[in-house]
Amino acid sequence: MRISLFIPCFVDQLAPQVGLATVKVLKKLGHDVEFRAEQTCCGQPSYNSGQWEVAREGAIRALKIFRGAEVVVGPSGSCVAMIKKFYPDLLKDTPHAAEAKELAQRTFEFSEFIVRQLGVTDIGATLNKKVTYHDGCHAMRELRLKEEPRQLLRAVRGLELIETEESESCCGFGGLFSVKFPMISTAMVQVKGGALARTGADYVVSSDPSCLLQIGGWLTREGKPIRPMHIAEVLAEGLPANV
Repeated sequence: MRISLFIPCFVDQLAPQVGLATVKVLKKLGHDVEFRAEQTCCGQPSYNSGQWEVAREGAIRALKIFRGAEVVVGPSGSCVAMIKKFYPDLLKDTPHAAEAKELAQRTFEFSEFIVRQLGVTDIGATLNKKVTYHDGCHAMRELRLKEEPRQLLRAVRGLELIETEESESCCGFGGLFSVKFPMISTAMVQVKGGALARTGADYVVSSDPSCLLQIGGWLTREGKPIRPMHIAEVLAEGLPANV
């Protein structure tokens, strides 16, 4: 299968290692990976702030960029949800409605693609650490992904998965939410970060890099030893360097 990689802004600008790990895992599974360099923001910030005309421009651009791609896979539940769930709504009653639905059907979040589409749970990774998992809001509530990333983590050799009592609580980032309501956002990440730290895990893992930036920032400021790690990075651990 030829996979077109969808790299969100946060990965491109702040966490490029997540994109590299994603490619490594997908190649390990025997697939070709391409990156269409023309891609830009999916338009979610504009969409969430009510600037729907601006968001439509971004959506239409994305349709053109990924036109003809066999499948599109991205390491972000939030940004993938924008394409899968919100593009069809944003572009309904326009000449682009049918293409938006078609792109949505062949776009997948990283763990969703591996488990649901490929039927794989064991990548062959090794990580001798304790980890806890954070369910990003969009991945869990919009894409209905909860067990899939956990299946992948449980198959990692040496990894101990510890659940937190606040696994489904929002981290407080929410893109523009954290900018518009910083005090509420901070209060939310205090609850989330505190629960994660109490697990005694070495890493907090998630499928959403923006959540990890929010959580990681709070953990660092509070001097907590637990560190953020994207699920693609976990699954790339122990794989041959030349994959």
